[in-house]
Amino acid sequence: MKINYNDKEFNTKEKITIKELLADEIEKSEIPIIGAKFNNEYQRLDYEITKDGTVSLVDIASKGGMKIYRRTLIYIMAMAFERIYPEAKVRVNYQLSNSMYCDLDNMEETPEMLKNVEQEMRRIIEQNLPITKKLLTRKEAEELYEQKDSSKGRLQLDIEENKTINMYYCEEYYNYIYEDIAINTGIVKVFELVKYDKGFLLRYPSSNDPFELPKYQETKKLLWALNEYNDIHKILDVSTIYKLNNIIEHGNLKYLIMLEEALHEKKIANIADKIAENKNIKMVLIAGPSSSGKTTFAQRLGLQLRINGLKPVTISVDNYFVERPDTPLDENGEYDFENIEAIDLDLFNKDLTDLLNGEVIQCPEFDFSVGTKRYKGKTMHLADDEILVIEGIHCLNDKLTALIPKKQKYKVYISDLTVLNMDRLNRISTTDTRLIRRIVRDYQFRSYSAKHTLDAWPKVNRGEEKNIFPYQEDADSIFNTSLIYELAALKDIAIPLLEEIKPNEKQYAEARRLIEILKYFKSIKSDIIPNNSLLKEFLGGGYFEY
Repeated sequence: MKINYNDKEFNTKEKITIKELLADEIEKSEIPIIGAKFNNEYQRLDYEITKDGTVSLVDIASKGGMKIYRRTLIYIMAMAFERIYPEAKVRVNYQLSNSMYCDLDNMEETPEMLKNVEQEMRRIIEQNLPITKKLLTRKEAEELYEQKDSSKGRLQLDIEENKTINMYYCEEYYNYIYEDIAINTGIVKVFELVKYDKGFLLRYPSSNDPFELPKYQETKKLLWALNEYNDIHKILDVSTIYKLNNIIEHGNLKYLIMLEEALHEKKIANIADKIAENKNIKMVLIAGPSSSGKTTFAQRLGLQLRINGLKPVTISVDNYFVERPDTPLDENGEYDFENIEAIDLDLFNKDLTDLLNGEVIQCPEFDFSVGTKRYKGKTMHLADDEILVIEGIHCLNDKLTALIPKKQKYKVYISDLTVLNMDRLNRISTTDTRLIRRIVRDYQFRSYSAKHTLDAWPKVNRGEEKNIFPYQEDADSIFNTSLIYELAALKDIAIPLLEEIKPNEKQYAEARRLIEILKYFKSIKSDIIPNNSLLKEFLGGGYFEY
């Protein structure tokens, strides 16, 4: 076999693992190696190479490596709980500021309990125990579940094409993690368990500095929004894929969809009521990460504002870019249009102030082809019963509207805050859900391939981390745009688009990862979804213009 690594070619006649092949490189690496890619697909270091290909190593200072780090920590945490509190039912809920927010379903966790679990985790890590991935036949898995009265990884049996069932073993402990984890326990040294809110945090480092725990950034409003949706869906008994699939196949799916849509309408109406009740508010500012559904939300909020006697008037921040020569540059010397300094803040604030003072303004239109503002005679005046609605990535940043008094502004942060889990330990990432939304929307409305969307996604994420997430706690309201059934509805469009990406393309590993997530869902046809649903912004066929 011919195996390429970093412009080196290895020739071997025998089957060989990645760890054996690249033992020297792994040993010499200053940053611990936690995984690998073989032919553009993520693999564990004990993956056995049986054909020609290209291999690369994944360290903990990379995004992919830190995801493996986090999953390995979750596995070890569950192992420690089972050893010293075997009756405890651990649930991993959602991600908060380099932490995973967890709780126990059947008992209250105490600081002493968490201290004991953390100590046991450290013992497991210090022993550097091997974690073995075993492939069970369907029959072997069924026998295991029957003997152990276990639900660990049972969801895998629901996918008929799964001929084998994955399970990770460490000494006598076993469990299922739906993506790869490290081959031993010793690599995840930096972490802590701390009591927080009604549960606890499993804290871990950032890929930017994998050797230190960052200072915890409070996200109380975000946690409240997540907890609210989580509690509602626990009451509805639809908090895992298994339960959702059961409703799709055997339950009242239409009723679930109506409940989800009613929840959205109620929350939007509540936000509109709060705005209308405060006569000082003259401006609504809306921001959220990509594919949150900002367009539909703004239009549905506008309807609710009208019911309250307020007429929404929009003003586009995109018409207030600085002249092209004044545009700031990024670290690569390219125009950085997402930088807040790319906005003509002086002019924008002057026009907003004039509008709120009852004056008429001349509206600019930005000509992107040449990079300049043009005035074509369009004017704007704000009547007494009108309210400004502004949407943009910087809307939560007070620098955008620095001259407008705080009492006149109402800020709304919106995001797809997923609360659906695969099972107790395996959560579905909010970022992954937004990415799948965007893949479908980019294809439906922009004729972009999934490859194009995946290629652009890291840059999109960097912009969100810099310009949106730091300001989310400054919002007056947080609106969760998630719909518990959405991945089941997006699945049939997204999977064929992702399958177009070939193994020799760099986006292949990410495409396969998303496909494996979507395969767990039973499909929902889009014609069952109401035409005013926020999800129609991605599927198409809705009432609103996008």
